[in-house]
Amino acid sequence: MDQAKLKIGVYGFTGCAGDALLILDCEEELINIFKAADIEAFLMAKSDNRDGDLDVALVEGSVSTEKEKEELLDIRKRSKVVIAIGSCASVGGVQAAFLDKKDWEKNLKKVYGNVDFTHNKTIQSKPIDAYIRVDYYLPGCPIGKEQFLSTFARLLGGNPPELYRFPVCVECKWHENDCLLNKDILCLGPLTLAGCGSICPDHNVPCFGCWGPTEEANRTSEYHLLLEKGFDPELIRNRMAIYSGTRIADFFAQFRKEKR
Repeated sequence: MDQAKLKIGVYGFTGCAGDALLILDCEEELINIFKAADIEAFLMAKSDNRDGDLDVALVEGSVSTEKEKEELLDIRKRSKVVIAIGSCASVGGVQAAFLDKKDWEKNLKKVYGNVDFTHNKTIQSKPIDAYIRVDYYLPGCPIGKEQFLSTFARLLGGNPPELYRFPVCVECKWHENDCLLNKDILCLGPLTLAGCGSICPDHNVPCFGCWGPTEEANRTSEYHLLLEKGFDPELIRNRMAIYSGTRIADFFAQFRKEKR
């Protein structure tokens, strides 16, 4: 008797939809992906989407409206496992770079004026784990093909994703790159989760942190090192916040308190 196929749904909220597109770009493997599992919902790939119970929900994008929040809560209720895919779902993405709520409100008003949002209320962008329990995370902007295929295969076998836990700097050393920080270039490799293959430093471009922060990132050391190298504090703050989103808000809050 054949084992029942996993029921999987792919969902997207506020973001560029790059993670869903990355899955579609697995052209040689795509037919096998759809054969190996029951893809119940995948708006970018199919029209007959269903809203039933799921074994696994893959969710990309941050939550930026009340409607998205409601949809996310419903997905969590229907799913045994929820996986945040990509930087927006995992840490908030670039839209969560305004760390202070007052900054967010100021910029919202600058763009939309005094509009009264009646149909779909806008809220400050946050990663999905601000509202639900997330079982696993697949970082990246977008996620990597090898990482996704590996995770998909492990899920089919009943195993959790297995990801790198060390920073991009390790991958840089594997590739025998010269450290860009030693060249006084603002690189976030020490703070950023590996998995991208250090593609930017390989081409002498500093890491901007698009795979999100490592669990043991020493932000204080990196911050003071960059200050010693003469970089402006505001530049450091903005660069570190681009892809770390809400994960780094508390870190910079301490400096605001010191100024007071």
